[in-house]
Amino acid sequence: MEIRAMKAEDYDQVYALWKTIKGFGLRSVDDSREGIQRFLLRNPSTSIVAQEQGEIIGAILCGHDGRRGCFYHVCVKEAFRKHGIGKRMAVAAMEALRAEHISKVNLIAFRSNEVGNCFWQQVGWTQRKDLNYYDFVLNEENITTFQ
Repeated sequence: MEIRAMKAEDYDQVYALWKTIKGFGLRSVDDSREGIQRFLLRNPSTSIVAQEQGEIIGAILCGHDGRRGCFYHVCVKEAFRKHGIGKRMAVAAMEALRAEHISKVNLIAFRSNEVGNCFWQQVGWTQRKDLNYYDFVLNEENITTFQ
């Protein structure tokens, strides 16, 4: 199994994987081929995939703003879970962030995502309870659908 940086050419396989993940929220604009290409152009080394015999079985969309890193769409194909793949991808993404002098990374997990929340707590991430998360929609056409 290979852990490597995500490339724009990986989009079809990564998107197909995302579509199989229960409870996953995909956005019509941000997660389109063009949206992911924009993201990877801005963050060329920090997004990660896990590949087994040519098939992408895991992915982390990861970027930063020069100050903080953020993980988006972290997933491992169900048949490959509990083999350390998610942790190896997270470590690879964090090492890529460190190489760009980023010293803190965060992520958002839906409260209903029991598998994801359990994973992040088991690998040492801290759940923040001291802040509120806000967002503001700038593009009404960017619709989120849940798998």
